[in-house]
Amino acid sequence: MQTSLEVIGLSKMYNNRYAVKNISFKLNQNEIIGILGPNGCGKTTTIGMILGLLKPTKGKVLVNGVEIEKNRVDLLNQINFISPYIELPKKLTVKQNLEVYGRLYDIKDLNKKIKSLSEKLRLNEIINKITGELSSGQKNRVSLAKSVINDPILLLLDEPTASLDPETGYFVRNFLEDYQKEKKTSILLASHNMAEVERLCSSVLMMNEGSIIDQGNPIDLIKKHGRKNMEEVFLKLARKQT
Repeated sequence: MQTSLEVIGLSKMYNNRYAVKNISFKLNQNEIIGILGPNGCGKTTTIGMILGLLKPTKGKVLVNGVEIEKNRVDLLNQINFISPYIELPKKLTVKQNLEVYGRLYDIKDLNKKIKSLSEKLRLNEIINKITGELSSGQKNRVSLAKSVINDPILLLLDEPTASLDPETGYFVRNFLEDYQKEKKTSILLASHNMAEVERLCSSVLMMNEGSIIDQGNPIDLIKKHGRKNMEEVFLKLARKQT
């Protein structure tokens, strides 16, 4: 199976303190892996290094076998991401935002692409509205459209359903499942929603204090730690319980 993402001995230090410490893992084509842990454990820093936004203190990130730090410009058209902590330009309409990002990725038949995503993500009724005036659920769907506008081979999702109501969260998870099956996209999912992780992920990386402290299939991890679900596994490892 082809490896879309390989992280090798990755570390990041700030003021002589490790935010991420010597982590390694692989993400294969057509696979969804979850990266879990308490706030401050290093998830977002890891995603920043994978995107090439942060320079690792040590280690390498390979996308399709190519090191991103040395080839970031060439690789970025194959990657995309979504994060509730990064907003789209507020004064542009939804359509204008998608047009800007579509042009940045040099998308062919951009109008056709925007029309298709608008239908799939229920954006037609808000396509000409100012992005800053949308609800959090509407903004999330626009960000999701932006994140797949280039049909990335690697999609990084940092809390994609954070602060969403149950219906919108359900819609987003359905979309991601269908999209991943259709496009064979490799997805790295950072989430605090354990039911979401159990549903979407074939494997999970558990992080704490910058390190990977356990990993495996969600069902196997639940059995290994003698818990009923991934939420109980998360709490056990976050609290360092036996």
